[in-house]
Amino acid sequence: MNLARVAPLLTLLAITPAAQAEPAPAQPSDAAPLAQPVAADFAIRGELEQGGWIRGRLPAGTVAAALGSTPLSFDENGNFFAAFDRDQDGALRLSATRQDGQVASRDLSVKPRDWNIERVNAPLRPGRSSEAFMERRRPELEAIWEAREKDTQSEGWRQDFIWPAKGRISGRFGSQRIYQGQPGSYHSGLDIAGGNGTTYVAPAAGTVVLAVRGFSLEGNLLIIDHGQGLNSAFLHSSELFVKEGDRVEQGQPLGRIGASGRATGPHLHWSLKWRDARLDPLLFLPPM
Repeated sequence: MNLARVAPLLTLLAITPAAQAEPAPAQPSDAAPLAQPVAADFAIRGELEQGGWIRGRLPAGTVAAALGSTPLSFDENGNFFAAFDRDQDGALRLSATRQDGQVASRDLSVKPRDWNIERVNAPLRPGRSSEAFMERRRPELEAIWEAREKDTQSEGWRQDFIWPAKGRISGRFGSQRIYQGQPGSYHSGLDIAGGNGTTYVAPAAGTVVLAVRGFSLEGNLLIIDHGQGLNSAFLHSSELFVKEGDRVEQGQPLGRIGASGRATGPHLHWSLKWRDARLDPLLFLPPM
């Protein structure tokens, strides 16, 4: 993927021809709400492709909204965040139910991606975990799940994200191996080989919902809630600077890059999720 991405496109999607509106003015990186709602309009901007995201504003008077079957959270001015899973297929309907019961909607076309797929002429060998390992692993997975379910009312979702660390990209989101026609699991995050012991920082503001050491696969693991269902996870740290419950600002040091857990060498594995959708961190970032 070419990292030199253009700035996100600002798109106004009118519900009726008579309800056209001027685009909302550009906001600073730590912007408050995009703008006051405009009657009968959606205003959205972002990356409308697999693994991408949108920020937007709902029509005035909206009392409930959804992207496909996923309910949306939104602030008092109708501003919201939503995103698209790596495997999202085709269009999704953005809908808003107003106080009078009417439903405004618009179908969003989600662009497919040309993922880095490696085809291997060997059978897929399913992993087999011992019961002893699973006894250890189950509470770890439960802790991760519970952390990602927490809503801390953070507002980092409003910000334009920054790089948590600089370095060689050693693993890209979405890359996958196909074993004689059977797909293996795809890479769920972005790997940055920034050097052992290098400090990494918060890509956006948020609240620490999990900070643990010694997980079997992730090693020292940190998860930050950015609000509206968006969260970051940082794996394999050698050291953590923050603890659960801490509120962090964009650019604040969080820990040091390491190789804890199941890692072949020092790197920062950064993954992003919105609800159950896995996202491409590169689509949130400016060129390095």
